[in-house]
This record gives sequence, structure tokens and C-alpha cells, in this order.
Amino acid sequence: MASPTPVEDTIREKITANLKPTSLEIHNDSHLHAHHKAMEGSTSRETHFRLIITSDEFRSKMQPARHRLVYSLLKDEMAKEGGIHALQLRTLTPEEAEKRKQAEEGA
Repeated sequence: MASPTPVEDTIREKITANLKPTSLEIHNDSHLHAHHKAMEGSTSRETHFRLIITSDEFRSKMQPARHRLVYSLLKDEMAKEGGIHALQLRTLTPEEAEKRKQAEEGA
């Protein structure tokens, strides 16, 4: 049986295989954008994603380089009809994730 979330599955597979994340959150926000003009005629329910990725692979890379790395992994999914239309990224090293967690707990 075909997966009901093939794009999300591919995102998870590619990110996991290439970045070996210690944490990966994938949020499918497509339902929030289905009424947008750009989405008219699209039958895909997997067009808008928000990813939060924690990985050692981001060490010594600035945010733009981290984002380019993720975009390069998902370039095929972004190029195909009915594929990813929008991708929001939060890319963190394990240390940055820990600092963020401590800040949120202390707030």
C-alpha cells in the first residue's frame, strides 16, 4: 500500500541518511495554505513544510550554509510538480538546541 505521506517520508529519509540528526521534527503545514492562489489546482496535500533539525553536521556552518545543505538534499522534491512549495527551516547544533531548551525552561 502506498504511503499517505510520500513527500514527508522522503524528507525524513534524506535528512536522516545525510545529516544523522539527533532530533528531527517535520510539520506539514499544507492545510494552512491550501486556499492560496499559488495552490489553485494542486491536488497535493504535501506542499508546505516546517522542519526543525538538530545535527552535528551543522557545526561550523552559518545559517545560510545550513539551509543550502538542506535545500540541496530536497532539490528534487522542490522541483517536481505537486512537490514542496514552501520550506521553513530551523537548523541547530546539539549545543544550540540545548541552549534554546534551557532558555525556554527559564522563561
